[in-house]
Amino acid sequence: MERLTDRRILVTGAASGIGRATVLRLLAEGARVAAADVSDDGLKETEALAGSDRITTHRVDVSDEASAAGAVSAAAAEFGGLDALVNAAGILRGAHTHECSLELWNRVIGVNLTGTFLMTRAALPHLLESGSGVVVNFSSTSAFFAHPFMAAYSASKGGVASFTHSLAQEYGKRGLRAVNMVPGGISSGITDNIGDLMPADTDWELLLKLSPALPGGIPGPEKVAGVVAMLVSDDAAFITGTEIRVDGGAHQ
Repeated sequence: MERLTDRRILVTGAASGIGRATVLRLLAEGARVAAADVSDDGLKETEALAGSDRITTHRVDVSDEASAAGAVSAAAAEFGGLDALVNAAGILRGAHTHECSLELWNRVIGVNLTGTFLMTRAALPHLLESGSGVVVNFSSTSAFFAHPFMAAYSASKGGVASFTHSLAQEYGKRGLRAVNMVPGGISSGITDNIGDLMPADTDWELLLKLSPALPGGIPGPEKVAGVVAMLVSDDAAFITGTEIRVDGGAHQ
């Protein structure tokens, strides 16, 4: 199925995990994809896996204003515009809240929330020019359900959710759609290394609810990528200002 033929899509977080899986899925459906990430090595791997002449790569630090603007400008120049932006870049740093440093807090907020804003702000003129632009932002189940030791992460993702709703209302009459992806219980760069990202004395029993209710264990990121592909396609033409939760029933 090539329902995204000639769609011009910028994806952040493209060097690994859900971002990489999204790039590969969008290419498989015919899109032209600008893959952006802070990791040069990861981007090279994504490009090699893609094996397509419809992918370009861009190094970007989404938390840096100039870097974000530059990546968007370069992608739009190469493609002659943009039809969709997928903000999949994100980081997780866990801590007991009373021990969470301001540096850690600002870093997580800077990448997850401010980075989403900076990329979106830069892309909006191009998306609005297309007449049917789409922004897919990555919130998280942690924004809606209690995830201990993740205060900064949860706050950043709650901010992303609210930001997305504002976009949908503000620009809806101009044809823009904005949707929150809400993954949970999905294998990704973050979840695969969560043991290294949490405090040493983490009470893991408090995190058992993150496990999917469906059989088969934690699925791969392609389960999210398929939903993203739907959201940036015409199949989702009447979906905006809402959340799409993909967690295998872990939060009910």
